[in-house]
Amino acid sequence: MSFYKICLLASYMIGYPLTMYAQTFEESDKDTHQVPLKIMHAEPLYIDLIRDLGARKGEREWNIGMGMTDKLTYDSYQVLVEYEFAPINRVGMEVEVPLTFYTPNSRTEFRPANRIESLKTAVQYTFLVHQRARLSAAIGYLNELEVASFDKLTTRHMFTGYLVNPFLVVAKRIGANFHSLIYTGPQLRYHFSGSFWEKSYELHTNFHYMIPDTRNFIGMEINKHFAQGDFNLVIRPQMRLSIAENLLVGIVPGVPISKDQERLSFFMRLIYEPKHKKH
Repeated sequence: MSFYKICLLASYMIGYPLTMYAQTFEESDKDTHQVPLKIMHAEPLYIDLIRDLGARKGEREWNIGMGMTDKLTYDSYQVLVEYEFAPINRVGMEVEVPLTFYTPNSRTEFRPANRIESLKTAVQYTFLVHQRARLSAAIGYLNELEVASFDKLTTRHMFTGYLVNPFLVVAKRIGANFHSLIYTGPQLRYHFSGSFWEKSYELHTNFHYMIPDTRNFIGMEINKHFAQGDFNLVIRPQMRLSIAENLLVGIVPGVPISKDQERLSFFMRLIYEPKHKKH
């Protein structure tokens, strides 16, 4: 038998079983993993995620947020409308429109102009779901196109700048009911008026306790922001309550460590999850 025939026979004897094994593995994987693995993690309420970690195709969520912050010389009121959806497994996308209204307080008559803060779009990909370690990790990108205040808003002067924010999310369940999560990444803001970049960095740590057999939790969100030598830290105790099968409400007071820029704040988030077809 020639050397060529020996090589051909050997490749067939080795390659055929490997091919059959790969086909069997793929068919078994399709049968047993029709629903992608997803670990439930407590999602922070103030700086929330683009979508649940390990999001499954078809998941959707509407958010309506309302908040108030004492800014020393004036008060700001925030309203936001946010839509999240998962076009494919493990990929979440988001569109958000936040608005801010200002009122003077007893200390001064000064207040900034009311405005649509920005047009936000974001995407998030969960690249790790480890069942044994109860660990999930995702990377994402947020783009924010900043809008001019109402008193300066024209067709020629509509946007004042934009912000880009790549980020990393790592979440781990500790035991059955305790949850931890880190959200971090740089923020780069470009101002059209001065043609310059403003750099900052955010690091948010979260700890929650989820009440067994419910979606309710209590916890703590610690928001840290670093910008040009300045450091801002706000502690946000929070709780989430399920008031219907697909309707939740989150309540978040805010306590800043330093009161140089703001005092107490309050934020509430209404979360509605429309039913979706499960695979």
